[in-house]
Amino acid sequence: MPTLKLERLCKRYASHEVIHSIDLEMADREFTVLVGPSGCGKSTTLRMIAGLETVSDGEIYIDGRPVSRLEPKERGLAMVFQDYALYPHMNVAKNMSFALRLEKKPKAEINKKVNEVAEMLGLSNLLHRKPAELSGGQRQRVAMGRALTRDAATFLFDEPLSNLDAKLRGQMRAELALMSQQVQKNMVYVTHDQVEAMTLADRIVVMQDGHIRQQGTPEELFRHPNSKFVAGFIGSPPMNFLKGVISQSGNETAVVGQGYKLSLSPEQAQRVSKQDNQEVILGIRPSDLSYAPDAKAEDALELKVVISEYIGAQSILLASCGDQNISVEIKSDQPVPLQETMKFAVHKGGLHLFDQKTEAAI
Repeated sequence: MPTLKLERLCKRYASHEVIHSIDLEMADREFTVLVGPSGCGKSTTLRMIAGLETVSDGEIYIDGRPVSRLEPKERGLAMVFQDYALYPHMNVAKNMSFALRLEKKPKAEINKKVNEVAEMLGLSNLLHRKPAELSGGQRQRVAMGRALTRDAATFLFDEPLSNLDAKLRGQMRAELALMSQQVQKNMVYVTHDQVEAMTLADRIVVMQDGHIRQQGTPEELFRHPNSKFVAGFIGSPPMNFLKGVISQSGNETAVVGQGYKLSLSPEQAQRVSKQDNQEVILGIRPSDLSYAPDAKAEDALELKVVISEYIGAQSILLASCGDQNISVEIKSDQPVPLQETMKFAVHKGGLHLFDQKTEAAI
């Protein structure tokens, strides 16, 4: 039985429906990340699970028990908010123990739990400080510590790292991943940052306009996106998209577009065997292209490199393919002359096809 289950869950504000009858099951001890662009409904979904938003239709089950009509405190959940929500007049220890003190837990039990969680999060030497004396990362640790002391079955995170700078976000991602291994509880995490989703999740749920578009492991969504939207949202730098047409000649099936012609694998050719001259969108990830001057023409793109962005170990090239732009990710120690046409081979399995009208994967 799943720890958390959403069944035909809907949310409406007056006549405007923002969550459209979604179904989702989250397994025990699973780190599930809801990801999508702003306004897709991921935070609203999380707040309905927490009981902070009412459910218009459908049901939420926790360990098989319907909870959508229960108050937040009756659901056995703990939540970490985007803005920390710490009490400024209380020190770290009192902030972390607040829920336990409300529950009238014995003082010895409270101290034991606070010290255990503080040690796990590296807060042991900060227990007597007030929130104003802490950095952003330390405050976020305290907010997580307050949730962890509750010993809830499920932890909810609403974009907890969005207020941190890039370097601190990277550090906190690593700490969150380590914490989830130590705590071994079900976690539901909301973010618009697909890098956070890819690095933290056991399973990613991609949302758009109040619908679930695809769910699966990070690798499944990266390698086998079911639509152009998912393909473009998962992966950094994002996938390249080129317009093309299916062309069949003899035993060869290829995608032909302005400035390129690429042969399809036998598996892909079989899927489009009855779709000669069909207009498609060809997707290629920047990491699936590599400089290969001797590659066969049908396995490579000839690209004019316009810009090279150095980002450390890697460089991102912006190049033109016909009248379309395309990104290429290469090792930065590889010299690349600008304004010259170069041949880049497409790695095996690196071609993705999408229907031009429906944008569904082919």
